[in-house]
Amino acid sequence: MSNFYDNLSPEDIQILDSLSKLLIELRESRYALLAHYGATSEEDILAGIRNGKIDEHPGYEAYLGAKGIQATRETVRQRLRDYMLEK
Repeated sequence: MSNFYDNLSPEDIQILDSLSKLLIELRESRYALLAHYGATSEEDILAGIRNGKIDEHPGYEAYLGAKGIQATRETVRQRLRDYMLEK
């Protein structure tokens, strides 16, 4: 069985490594933000704001931040997929 990286240039390996590390950093940042509010999803934060368990400020900013991180993760994930398909 061949190694996936055998057919990649050093530049390709560096790009894939950077994108993979970014995905991990984004995932951990999102988890930390959600954990601060005892949430497992952005919707949990929003529900907490609506029912008064989480203060609107800075809760809503946290909700928007987590949504932004998740959107960025999806963009990076798609970029990683596209890059791998090109190779």
